Amino acid sequence: MLRPDPNIRETQPVIRQLDEAAINRIAAGEVVERPASAVKELVENALDAGATRVEVTIADGGKTLIRVQDNGCGMSPESLPLALERHATSKIDGSDLLNIHSFGFRGEALPSLAAVGRLSLTSRAQGHDAAEIRISGSRSEGVRPAALNGGTVVELRDLFYATPARLKFLRTDRAETQAVTDVIKRLAMAEPFVGFTLRDTSGGNARVLFRADAETGDLFDALHGRLQTILGREFAENALKIDASRDGLHMTGYAALPTYSRGAAVAQFLFVNGRPVKDKLLTGALRAAYFDFLSRDRHPAAALFLECEPVMVDVNVHPAKSEVRFRDPASARGLIVSGLRHALAEAGHRASTTVAGATLEAFRPEPSRGFGGTPPERPSAAVLERATSWQAPETAYDRVTPEGRPFVYQAPERREAPAPYRGGMAESLPSFETAPSARFDTPAPAPELEAHPLGAARAQVHENYIIAQTTTGMVIVDQHAAHERLVYEKLKRQMAENGVASQALLIPEIVELSQPEAARLLEAAEDLAKLGLHIEAFGGTAIAVRETPAILGEINAEAMLRDVLDELNDQDDSLTLQARIEAILSRVACHGSIRSGRRMQVAEMNELLRQMEATPHSGQCNHGRPTYVELKLSDIERLFGRT
Repeated sequence: MLRPDPNIRETQPVIRQLDEAAINRIAAGEVVERPASAVKELVENALDAGATRVEVTIADGGKTLIRVQDNGCGMSPESLPLALERHATSKIDGSDLLNIHSFGFRGEALPSLAAVGRLSLTSRAQGHDAAEIRISGSRSEGVRPAALNGGTVVELRDLFYATPARLKFLRTDRAETQAVTDVIKRLAMAEPFVGFTLRDTSGGNARVLFRADAETGDLFDALHGRLQTILGREFAENALKIDASRDGLHMTGYAALPTYSRGAAVAQFLFVNGRPVKDKLLTGALRAAYFDFLSRDRHPAAALFLECEPVMVDVNVHPAKSEVRFRDPASARGLIVSGLRHALAEAGHRASTTVAGATLEAFRPEPSRGFGGTPPERPSAAVLERATSWQAPETAYDRVTPEGRPFVYQAPERREAPAPYRGGMAESLPSFETAPSARFDTPAPAPELEAHPLGAARAQVHENYIIAQTTTGMVIVDQHAAHERLVYEKLKRQMAENGVASQALLIPEIVELSQPEAARLLEAAEDLAKLGLHIEAFGGTAIAVRETPAILGEINAEAMLRDVLDELNDQDDSLTLQARIEAILSRVACHGSIRSGRRMQVAEMNELLRQMEATPHSGQCNHGRPTYVELKLSDIERLFGRT
């Protein structure tokens, strides 16, 4: 059954001017999506007011109560009504919308909140008395005296009571509370010299969800302390200091080592001029910086702060101000990629300390428990004597092997113990003259080698793991993974010096594309040529592929171009071609490296350790896994209860 077109009317539509209440509710839908959005706007106002302490209280995920109190400059009684008017702000004068130095500037937050909830605003500026104004659903009750020492208190109750349909789209109280916590943590990262407290009073029981006291010291020390509070001690221990500049942009912050990676992009925090943002350009650049060190299912962890002149970035893209646009996107992307890669290269062979922690946890046996959860009784002295003095018979056991042959137990040789220790356990110890399960060498002491970061080689276990002794502990190295990384880095250096060799196609492959697709590929033609893929326009919307990377062999040029296009449209950059080339280099490195099962001499093992120390990124293999584990002597002694 055909339905009439709803856009075709028999009567002429009438244009009407919406009333102020409807306008405010529509505007609120853009600014306030959920309780976390309201908290973000109110806390940013507090920071713009110069607050050094911000306290946030919520109830039921922020649906029934949001209270933000600060010790900022406050407002005079005469300013309170104007603060609730749309597009009224003290942060800009309207003459230049690009030169913005504050979080807020649109003048929409407070009137939008007042349009969808019950809002009360109490404030006191220096030299003025405290005053309060209440407004519900855009209806004001007027200004009246109040009691407040200083700063501002904004209280929002019954969010979306004026637009009940919006309540149906909110998530559970727990999910909304988590969203509020995430907002507070991001703003706390941006302002390490400001103290933050988040409380939850749901059910009448007040509890602190998050607290971060104001940090002291210089910028990097304060930021490091704040990140340790928010992201944890492990991130702080495994993070690299970032300080880089390029084309008027300055980037600071901390980025974690590749071996400290996450299973999802949940630990990536990006800020532009102190404003938390979620930008595809910046996240794509972060991914590209770690591209050669992590597998596709792992994600880096970082907190990066980009600073530039306000005229170089447009923050007025969306009312929520979570998206930005750079005047020169290539410079911003290049700064992130080059700055992070330089920091990772300076880290050298360093690997995450969490690797050692996981190793120690694997070494620790699970505590044994008796029935009822009580520890088992300690064996008596008589039982221990029988156990230590027992000797296996030198005859065959009455059983067979899985192959059906008789199982014969051959008693180990016993060597003579010194006279004072003969008898008991000492006399029953087996001889170690038989072949051990691990091959070890006893070279002459080399204290100068032990002083190196990866120490001096002492043994090789299972023909794959090198045991090295350092002045403070020991190092276990995966010889195949480590040498694979060394060969891979050498191949990359050779390719960077000599370029990617390309092979000309006997007959150029012509690929038909749409006009926007062809134009997008031709814009990236110079970058693709550096990787051995040469393309050019072939009339109309066709692209001619004349040369392809020789290392890839025979390829489907059209499929590759379309993969490159998809990545360009999604991330404004393509790593597809580079990924294929480096994947082949990685396979070549794997086949050309020391294989597992090969016995190495002490000199070879020490040479491998020295090469690792001199090669950047040797702390992880080509897939981001660690190539070595370092155990401190104090940790080893703790395993055996010697502390």
